[in-house]
Amino acid sequence: MSKYHDPVLLAECIEGLNINPNGTYVDVTFGGGGHSRSIVSKITNGHLYAFDQDQDALDNTLDDDKFTLINANFRYLKSSLRMYGVKKIDGLLADLGVSSHQFDIPDRGFSTRFEADLDMRMDQSANLNAFKVLNEYTQEELRTILKFYGELKRPGTVARIICEGRLDSPISTVSELKQLLKPLIPSMLENKFFAQVFQAIRIEVNDELNVLKEMLTQANDILAPGGRLVVISYHSLEDRLVKNLIQKGNFEGNLEQDFYGNKLLSFKKISRKPILPSMEEVKKNNRARSAKLRVSEKL
Repeated sequence: MSKYHDPVLLAECIEGLNINPNGTYVDVTFGGGGHSRSIVSKITNGHLYAFDQDQDALDNTLDDDKFTLINANFRYLKSSLRMYGVKKIDGLLADLGVSSHQFDIPDRGFSTRFEADLDMRMDQSANLNAFKVLNEYTQEELRTILKFYGELKRPGTVARIICEGRLDSPISTVSELKQLLKPLIPSMLENKFFAQVFQAIRIEVNDELNVLKEMLTQANDILAPGGRLVVISYHSLEDRLVKNLIQKGNFEGNLEQDFYGNKLLSFKKISRKPILPSMEEVKKNNRARSAKLRVSEKL
């Protein structure tokens, strides 16, 4: 399991879920199964349903009657659980982003470290991949995703260079993309620059922010009163959506009130501020360095 993905903030997640041994729980990001194994160990007569759309994750399934792994995107949370007769749950865990396994397998194309075809699909059966985004999107479409998903300072320039570079032949590999964009990199910021570019493309390929909003909306519907929502995010775009939902009751961050001035909220904060990994955990697992954990309870 640790070779696939080290579970980030494991103890903090389990504490945040406040597990009822007879409760029903959902882990929407199964991955290597680290969080799921710990949840199942706390359950006696309850059940854990886990989701993962990556076919590779199925090899990590748990042999336990208290566990069910659903091979689906978590945007289908409610409909998938309904197939098992589940209408309400006592807690939901989401460890967002890309797993260590996906970053470390070169041919998946997620990492800037390896030479690979441009893919970046979490669900390898999906039609859209990084190659199509880079070679078929218009310059304006590329500028938009680079600006909003990558938060680049010069998205228009990057989009223009990509469109000019693909005129002679398609941009097919990680090295071809990096070589094309190398003249644009600010001094000493190569790693950050490419991380932003790859993040933008990956989010677009997997529709990550829309999928997250759909899942959180459904989690709001199916969490029982007192149920816990526990979410680990790895960049500001994800964290902002989670924070706004918890603190403002919507994704836009505009606090709504009823006729009497009461706040229209569905959750209350359990952790006043986001919980961050310890220095010791970051030393052991460098990918935990950007993690933020938010814990809330359904009202």
